Amino acid sequence: MAEECVAYEANTFVLPDSLEFYRAICFTNSYSTSCAALTWPHLLNVQQGDTLLVHGGAGGVGIAAIEIGKIMGAKIIATVGSDEKMAVAKAHGADHAINYREGPFRDGVLEITGGEGANAIYDPVGGEVFEQSLRCIAPEGRIMPVGFAGGTIQKIPANILLVKNVTVCGLNMGYYFGWSDKDVRDQFSPLMQQLLAKEFAWFEAGLLNPRGTQIYALDDFQEAMAIVLGRLSQGRVAIVMGDEAKRLGK
Repeated sequence: MAEECVAYEANTFVLPDSLEFYRAICFTNSYSTSCAALTWPHLLNVQQGDTLLVHGGAGGVGIAAIEIGKIMGAKIIATVGSDEKMAVAKAHGADHAINYREGPFRDGVLEITGGEGANAIYDPVGGEVFEQSLRCIAPEGRIMPVGFAGGTIQKIPANILLVKNVTVCGLNMGYYFGWSDKDVRDQFSPLMQQLLAKEFAWFEAGLLNPRGTQIYALDDFQEAMAIVLGRLSQGRVAIVMGDEAKRLGK
């Protein structure tokens, strides 16, 4: 870790004056992933009136997807692992929250939607969660895996895709930032600048409210890592250094 670094120009963005650095860390990953996933026409392309199912609804990408889904006019169902996290998801705009530890979430989704299922599903968890999602997706629904936080990569039953006319779309946001084998960041820099500008405008309009970041001093990095590895975080965990740490009392 360092207080200063050399940055590639295509990967730098001008922050609004009202957005502090430690809060901005979620915009190039959580919010950019969710914004692209939900708004790009070839991906989930969430529309006014859609039912959007968001897994991991109290985590960084989950909160981002909930907030952006509300901007797009969707009805949001979030799945989480505790009653406390249900409150977090609802505070960020979820219309319904389901505690998956209390039973199969697919039953709750089908009940909420009157048996129709979700039109779009945003899944950062993977494994059994993805497979169960296909049991509560609407005909012609769209589903996107954006990670495997559950530790298991799912096997996709193609028969369900065929019978329900389901579209599965993937998104590796790192590809557009040059974090993949093929470095195409210059090619996509205008698109990324446009995407981040949209997110910052929503933030300044009060439509995006990143979950209160849990802040740790550099000396406390082990405690911060324990929070992340134990899946105890709500939103992002940040390490602050130098003048910023002093200003924040860390």
